[in-house]
Amino acid sequence: MIYKKFQDLQLSTLGMGAIRLPTIDGDDGKIDTSATEEIVAYAMEQGVNYYDTAWGYHNGNSELVMGAALKKYPRDKFYLATKFPGYDLANMPKVKEIFEKQLEKCQVDYFDFYLFHNVCEMNIDAYLDKEKYGIFSYLMEQKKNGRIKRLGFSAHGGYDVMKRFLDAYGEHMEFCQLQLNYVDWELQKCKEKVELVSSYNIPIWVMEPVRGGKLAKLAEGDEQRLRALRPDEKTVAWAFRFLQSLPQVTVTLSGMSNFQQLKENITTYAENKPLNDEEMKTILSIADGMLSGKLPCTACRYCTNHCPQGLDIPTLLELYNEHSFTGGGFIAPMALSALPENKRPSACIGCRSCEAVCPQQIKISEAMADFTAKLNG
Repeated sequence: MIYKKFQDLQLSTLGMGAIRLPTIDGDDGKIDTSATEEIVAYAMEQGVNYYDTAWGYHNGNSELVMGAALKKYPRDKFYLATKFPGYDLANMPKVKEIFEKQLEKCQVDYFDFYLFHNVCEMNIDAYLDKEKYGIFSYLMEQKKNGRIKRLGFSAHGGYDVMKRFLDAYGEHMEFCQLQLNYVDWELQKCKEKVELVSSYNIPIWVMEPVRGGKLAKLAEGDEQRLRALRPDEKTVAWAFRFLQSLPQVTVTLSGMSNFQQLKENITTYAENKPLNDEEMKTILSIADGMLSGKLPCTACRYCTNHCPQGLDIPTLLELYNEHSFTGGGFIAPMALSALPENKRPSACIGCRSCEAVCPQQIKISEAMADFTAKLNG
């Protein structure tokens, strides 16, 4: 197992994410506890020392199961992370109640790592409101009391949202967890996000390294290109090698839902094999190909000056691209929920004034109609 130094710790560069634990009969709320304990035991044996869970994973049962599984090991042999569930605005007034309950569920006296969960357009105002909810001050108090050892945040929001959060709290944040992989390097502007976080001297933790499994298997032509460069490297390993090539990354979390995935990932992380220049160009070229259906908006904003509805068309097209590539998901609906109804894709009246000035000749009105249909199921 490869390790990286973080402050006074040596962290396994592969961490176990507890968002996709093995389940019974496909029911996300029914975790297979024996299978999970077997996975944790093997991970511990092979040197994985970082475990990440959260309040809402597996309908609230992930913290319970991970707490019980890790209870079998000395407390100084693993690092446990969980998060304040700000993805649900109803939780904002309950930071103390939730934090105490999390300690109880995980059967620990402190968390090694604790995060503001999912900083995004929907919750940024609430997270930054120090008077109304006091989330930041409460978590800083728990850090002072030793019940949080290291404080950080995860983010699915856009660059501007992350900038607001970092401007307010960046000096107190010790790590940042990002959805990061070679497709999102462009699709979600992760390159710019990595540069932003690094400008605050904050190391990066990675979530969704294989994009929910999309990067575990590629088109045959793309896999052939990779095999020509590294004949013995599995396709899924390329996603991890990409991340090993980024010096800003400290820990990569993988939601390993079965024993085979765990074994393969541990084998990959037995050695550090970053990509060379040719390999990096190839993997990013493959990502470009996967995004070939992406609308080529350059955010010139000519369209916004001609929209009678005042829609932020470039942002809506960026969310449309993400939603289309993912085949749904929560990121676009989450971001749109922060907008008033009259600024969402459904507010487009199809006048095509924007299309008349679009240098890329994007059929924006059709994209807005399609986006609305996708969002409505």
